[in-house]
Formats: sequence, structure tokens, C-alpha cells
Amino acid sequence: MHTLSDFQIAPFVEAALREDLRSGDITTNAIFPIDAQGRAQMRMREDGVLSGVQIARLAWQTLGDVVVSIDQNDGKQLSRGDRVLEVTGSARSILSGERVALNFVQRLSGIATLTQQFVRETQGTKAQIADTRKTTPTLRLLEKYAVRCGGGSNHRFALDDMILIKDN
Repeated sequence: MHTLSDFQIAPFVEAALREDLRSGDITTNAIFPIDAQGRAQMRMREDGVLSGVQIARLAWQTLGDVVVSIDQNDGKQLSRGDRVLEVTGSARSILSGERVALNFVQRLSGIATLTQQFVRETQGTKAQIADTRKTTPTLRLLEKYAVRCGGGSNHRFALDDMILIKDN
């Protein structure tokens, strides 16, 4: 499975953090001193296929002064309660990046898990599970990656990849 590089995912992470934090996390900054340290773990809430762990890592690292230890890789089938990663360091960075990290992992893991279900249901047939361009605007690269994590394949990425004539 082709993975995504930090270069590819950084614009998504930066845009999400910019949208969520704007001028800062006023609640976290009011409660936690600048030098407060913390530790958090991300665990699976349901059985499923993991996708987006590198995006979560980069979200926290972009905010700085944290160490993210990844326990599980994208594309792996996990069970409820399995630990995905642990982040230690600045409590402010951990809390301020939490929602962005979780949102990416939850969305992409959901896509990967559903894709895997379709792949399993068609095993033993000639069917191939492939995605389309019908993705969330601006998230196509990530959502198509999640399809690959679930064992599916990518059709065309953009309109210039191939000719496709259909009855609309």
C-alpha cells in the first residue's frame, strides 16, 4: 500500500489546525500553564481498519514539543480498545491538537473499514472494489488513501487521468 508523506499531508493538517485554533485554544491556555506536561493515548472505540495515524502524528507535532509513539500502522485490522498511539509532552499541544487528530483518524478509518467490508463480501468473485471521484471537496487524496488502507483500489483521481463517458 502506498503511504502518504508529510509533504503530502501537511497542507491538510495545517488547514485543519488553522480552522480549529484560529487565534489559539483559550480554554486550554486558561487552565494549563505553558510548561505543563501531559500524556494521552488514542485507542480504537470499535473494531475496524486503521487509517490516518500519520496525519494524527503530524497534527500534534505541528503544534510542537510532543513525542508521538505510533503502535499500529494504517491498513491494520484492530479491535475495540487496541492502542493506536501515545503522545507525550506539552499538555497544551496535546489538547489543542486532539480534535484535529481524532477527526482525521475517525473519518479515514471509517472509510477504510467500510471498504474492507465490501472487499470481504466480494471475495471469491471477479468483482473489484474501487472508489470514485465522489469525495469530500479538498479531501480526495486522503479519502482515496483510506480506500487503499481497506484493501480497495483507486479509480481515477482527477478528470485528466482518463476518458470516461457515461450517461448523466
